[in-house]
Amino acid sequence: MLDRQLVTDHIDVLRENLRKRGNKPEMIASLDLLLAVLTRRRELQTETDHLRAERNTLSKQIGPLMKAGQQAEAEPLKARVHEIAESLGIQDAERKELEEREVIALMSLPNVLDPRVPEGADESANVELRRWGTPRKLDFEPKDHIALGEALGILDFERAVKLSGARFPVYRGAGAALERGLINFFLDRATRLNGYTELMVPYIVSRTTMTGTGQLPKFEEDLFRLSAQVNGEDAFLIPTAEVPVTNLHRDEILDEAALPVDYCAFTPCFRSEAGSYGKDVRGLTRQHQFHKVELVQFTSPETSAAGLEELTGHAEAILQGLELPYRVMELCSGDTGFSAARTYDLEVWLPGQDRYREISSCSVFNDFQARRARIRCRPADGGKARLVHTLNGSGLAVGRTLVAVLENYQRADGSVTVPVALRPYQGGLERIDRNMSMTATKGPPTVG
Repeated sequence: MLDRQLVTDHIDVLRENLRKRGNKPEMIASLDLLLAVLTRRRELQTETDHLRAERNTLSKQIGPLMKAGQQAEAEPLKARVHEIAESLGIQDAERKELEEREVIALMSLPNVLDPRVPEGADESANVELRRWGTPRKLDFEPKDHIALGEALGILDFERAVKLSGARFPVYRGAGAALERGLINFFLDRATRLNGYTELMVPYIVSRTTMTGTGQLPKFEEDLFRLSAQVNGEDAFLIPTAEVPVTNLHRDEILDEAALPVDYCAFTPCFRSEAGSYGKDVRGLTRQHQFHKVELVQFTSPETSAAGLEELTGHAEAILQGLELPYRVMELCSGDTGFSAARTYDLEVWLPGQDRYREISSCSVFNDFQARRARIRCRPADGGKARLVHTLNGSGLAVGRTLVAVLENYQRADGSVTVPVALRPYQGGLERIDRNMSMTATKGPPTVG
């Protein structure tokens, strides 16, 4: 949520921000509503001040008149004081309504973009920052992960449809083991190499929790809402671990000297994918239910920019460990998410699709989420508490990584080589084929 002072003092900044983001009608409507509310609140404050001043003046006159036995002269003044009290009550009710409308408008406005974000209308204006690795040159026609997974018997989309409809997967045998191995590999990298504290969090959260990270009220149609309630509120399945992990410190004051606080968490993620009908309906790329390991950081305002580079580097290192070619894209203003101030997307090379596809999105939110969730930090000198900055990124999206492994490590005979870094997590499995040939590799998993 934006700072009210920013709105009051720098409305031109918000107008420019909306222009960069594409001047979407709903954002313009929210800003117009906010301006109308602020204008009326100023008018109401002036009216209230005048009425209170008049009441005070009359009240000072009533006492002496009553003492002097001039009750007849005092009665009109008392009647007017009563009228003023009723008017102030009406104005107080209007003020509360305006405050509610102001919060709704503020929560409907996107974060202010970092000045370094490139301008552009959509993903075509995203800027490539760097590449790592060279796509393998295959001497055969590559298959996509759907053809590979079904031929190997490790992905079963047909039976998934029978169970739950489109956009749900069933993993079988080595496919299920590969998904599980990727999860453990990601968590080991985050905890043992990069010092993140692992969490296991609820998958069902309240409306307040969803609001704290910016999913509500704007993106309710993208969520799965449950018929049951939690804490007396609407309950939702989480779309990402970002939601419960960030809200972990809602309404808390952290010790600034202890920042950054770094968490990682594996969770299933549930998304209705509203508005994406007809896009990536088949396969693992865009699912209603998928797995992800999320990286979340709480930092001081001064260190969040460096934190974004660090967090992105942690996600990149996973792809490097798996030897998967990728590129880093900085999202332009029109493609940057609602809550984000700046975002880097990691896009992995998929030979079966002959293109790069997003596998991780790493964002800094500055104090946007912290203001909604009221997460602050107190300086070591005991000064006034201030809002923290929050960051998060996928480290990584598990299903999309499995897609990348299948497509990049496929062989001409239809089998798939298991990346060296994953073999300890697969019981020594070196290759996936219909016969599931296995060569044992001794020893516990190592993090490389």
